[in-house]
Parts: sequence; C-alpha cells; structure tokens
Amino acid sequence: MNQKSYKIAVLPGDGIGPEVIVEAKKVLEAVGTKFSIGFEFDEQLVGGAAIDAVGEALPAATLAVCENSDAILFGSVGGEKWNSLPPEKRPEVGALLPLRKHFDLFANIRPAGVLSMLKNSSPLKPEIIGDGFSFTVIRELTGDVYFGAKERGEDFASDLMIYRKDEVVRIARVAFELAKNSRQKVTNIDKANVLATSQFWRKIVEEVHAQEFPEIELEHLYIDNATMQILVKPQRFDIVLAGNLFGDILSDEAAQISGSIGLQASASINSKKFGLFEPMGGSAPDIAGQGIANPIAQIGSAAMMLDISFGELAAVKAIKQAILATLESGLRTGDIFTGALGEQKVSTKEMGDAIAAAILEN
Repeated sequence: MNQKSYKIAVLPGDGIGPEVIVEAKKVLEAVGTKFSIGFEFDEQLVGGAAIDAVGEALPAATLAVCENSDAILFGSVGGEKWNSLPPEKRPEVGALLPLRKHFDLFANIRPAGVLSMLKNSSPLKPEIIGDGFSFTVIRELTGDVYFGAKERGEDFASDLMIYRKDEVVRIARVAFELAKNSRQKVTNIDKANVLATSQFWRKIVEEVHAQEFPEIELEHLYIDNATMQILVKPQRFDIVLAGNLFGDILSDEAAQISGSIGLQASASINSKKFGLFEPMGGSAPDIAGQGIANPIAQIGSAAMMLDISFGELAAVKAIKQAILATLESGLRTGDIFTGALGEQKVSTKEMGDAIAAAILEN
C-alpha cells in the first residue's frame, strides 16, 4: 500500500517558536511512523527572523513554499527587538495579516477548556470549573475594524467596522457545521443593541440557521455579557461564533481561563480547508532559549492540521490520547506546574519526547 504523504510549510518564526516547532515535528513523525503517513517539511523564514535575514517579515520565497504546501505549521512572530519598526513593518502585521489575506484564511478555530488533571492551573474557582469544560471559539478573520478603512487626523481617528453578507454566511456555516459534531449549540456574540453592523450580522446568522441548520440550538449574547458568562458558567458554551474584534477578545479570555495559554492550539482555514496552524501563546521572548516553553499548544495545532486539512482522524486521536496520558503521568512544564504531589517539572524537549513516546507505545 502506498504511503500517504503531505507537504508542510514550517515557519518557526521568533522567540519560542523554533523550540516548540521541533517538538511538534517530533510528534508528527511519531504518528507518521505509527500510521504510515509521510511528512515533507520545508522550513522557511518568517517574522522578525526574516526581517533580520532579508529585510521583510514575509519573504517571497516563504510565500512560494506555502503556496506549494498542503498546510502551514506556524510558530510565532514578534518581540521587543522589532517594536521600533513602523506598525506595518512589524512581524505581527507584516507576516500574519498578509498570509491570512493571501490564502483567504477567514475562519479562526480556537478550542478552549480545562482538563480535569489541570484544574489547579486555572484561575477559576474549583466550584466554577466543576468536572471541567470545553468549548470552541470561531472567530471571523478577514473583516471588521481590523480591515475596514482607517482615518486619522489631528484631533480624531476612525476605524470602519464593516461586514458583507457573504463573509457572515461563510463563517456562520463553519460554526454550525462544527456544532453538528459537538453538542449541537451555537452562541452568537455581537452588540446588536448598539451597532448596526451587529444587527446585520445577527440577521444573517439567523437566516443561515433557519435555512440550513434548524436542528442546531442558536442563542445570542452581547459581547459584554458573554465575557462575564465565560467566567461564571463556562459549561453553557459549545460553539461560540464572533466577528473579528469580539472573537479576538473572547478567544484570549478563553485561553487564559484554561490554565495556560501554552496549552491552546488554533487553526485559521479557508473554504478549501487549507490552513495555518499555530499556538495562541505568541513568541514569549522572555522565556525563549531556556527550554521551558510548553510545546503542547504547538503539538495541538499540528493535531488540528491532521484533523481539518488532512482528515487523519486516527492520528489525531493518538496525539490527543498521548497528551492526556503524559499529563496524567504528572509531567508538567513550568507554566502548568503547581508543585502538587505527583507532579514533575520537565523541559520543552522532555515534554515533546514523552508525548511522542506515548504515541509509539500505545
């Protein structure tokens, strides 16, 4: 039988990016061995590292490799070193936004939750966490104030918040489709009591629901109420749908209450399920090079790639089970180490080694 093979554009970037990317590749190689899947990794410069080397955050050579790959495995970009650059030249703006635009990566998928063995790592009270919780934030990525017309004068500034019908329809479909395979509920987040954009957004979401997904439960929450409800009753949420600005806020809140942003994976995909898969934690330059970063978010992002872009469900299950088994064994990187009985603090490499070994052993 011919071995399946995938081309992966690997963009480690800055800060802890290169360290955690190594561990994700290690885990992918482990599932590749176990399930006869081939991976062709093509590593390229991006972000501050690319600025230092060739003078731009997204070199043409990097973009060309991405165009000829089946998916992009992305580390992180940015750091104080490049903060003095004009905003449009900084790694975060000069790399990520052009990649999203070029590949029309309109849907950002960010799972969140608290695992039972990591309850002590969450800032939420145990009585709120209960037996744990999980939900997924679906954030629209290509519209809203981030991409609307901008104007700035001596005594004023404005950012246009704009959404078009087709943009709302396609992101709503992503949310409802995911709900079909989850707990059958979508919570739409907006500010329809004030914003015309939100009133329009809600109307289109309701139309998609009624016409295509009437079996899915749909509720609406204003953004201010939603930020509170996530903190007091996270179990009420399943699939959370939001525009670019509100989704940005909610996904970071969700990551923080999960115990560590070092656990949080994400996917940014287009209509063909081509995607950029990256951890949510950023470049964390303050801990770069120390071998203490948590690689689980990057490994989880690789698992999302296998799931969404490739449909390699057995490999995805193996990675998730290996992560759980490793955490249940007590291994902890510093961000989730509490000193509790049975915990053992390990390095970035040791965590990656343990997860890869668990895949091959089971």
